[in-house]
Amino acid sequence: MSPKSYGPPAFNDLIHPRQRLMICAALDQTAEIRFDLLAKTLDMSAPTLSKHLAKLEEAHYVAFRRDSADSRRQWVELTPTGRSAFARHVAALRELTT
Repeated sequence: MSPKSYGPPAFNDLIHPRQRLMICAALDQTAEIRFDLLAKTLDMSAPTLSKHLAKLEEAHYVAFRRDSADSRRQWVELTPTGRSAFARHVAALRELTT
């Protein structure tokens, strides 16, 4: 989907901090990813990742699910609301740089 299908560009103060921008960018590239792999991919500690994911979850930008085989493992995904917000934020950043 193109960013335009999500609506007009809109700068998003919740997504903009570096760590949250990195999280959204990583999640936008996949349907879902295990929490531990996301932390490793982003070179982020589990507590730091948890803190930022909690903020994104409050806004309904991310969702979690427990692994059916191992309930200690958690999967993270960018929700449709999160994908839209991220796409619109990236579009707003592109507008600033052109």
